[in-house]
Amino acid sequence: MKRHLWKMVGLAATGGATVSVIKYSGWNKKEQKSYNLFSPFLKTAHAAVSEASKWDNDWDKRACDKSTATRHIILIRHGQYNLAGKGDEERYLTSLGKEQASLTGLRLKELGLDKKLNLVTYSTMTRAKETCDLIYKQLDAPITLEKSDLLREGAPIEPDPPTPHWAPDPKTFFIDSARIETAFRHFMHRADPDQKDDSYEILVCHANVIRFFVCRALQIPPEAWLRISLRHASITSLSIRPNGKVSLKCLGDSGHLPPDKLTFE
Repeated sequence: MKRHLWKMVGLAATGGATVSVIKYSGWNKKEQKSYNLFSPFLKTAHAAVSEASKWDNDWDKRACDKSTATRHIILIRHGQYNLAGKGDEERYLTSLGKEQASLTGLRLKELGLDKKLNLVTYSTMTRAKETCDLIYKQLDAPITLEKSDLLREGAPIEPDPPTPHWAPDPKTFFIDSARIETAFRHFMHRADPDQKDDSYEILVCHANVIRFFVCRALQIPPEAWLRISLRHASITSLSIRPNGKVSLKCLGDSGHLPPDKLTFE
């Protein structure tokens, strides 16, 4: 008795629709053949997806700069803070948040980054500054510290899909998005041509800012930022090569924190 095999081998998505890729194989080797039941449609769909996902090599408008060094950027979320605070000054680190920050500083030292760091920049919000101070105390080498209002927490862009638990006024997105995009362009780019050696920089800031930076740097739709979750005092690391290629070394790494010290909010 002759047998035939029909098998779903994958999915293709385009234009908000998902289409099954189905292959048919005859049992007899001479009759074996595979064909796509939706070949004309899927060829068009795959071409559209491929075109939309192409890497823009000149994303930072510095492709002609002829960089030779790699920039390693470490993004650190602040520690747990007092959510009941009415304003920024009252949203200081909790005792647990201080422990988290100190442990993150120890982790950076264990990795030898204190000997490689060129610069540490922190958000001017209280919880980020306190986190930076505690991290800095764990590092032996003298490192340049700078502060930046651009790195303050905010609403980078309306997320997709939206969430009912977090829905700022549209005006907030309108105001914050310009600042956070400016922060991305200021901090995230390939090395200048006069930079001869690889550099290591830390940005101590906030979850929304870090998640938006990651999406923008990887050329993922920035509206996806809220799909990413980051623990307090976690470490995210990106490398920007001279040719503009970006690689994500780690995302929200919190392995240096004991299980009882892991928090999100």
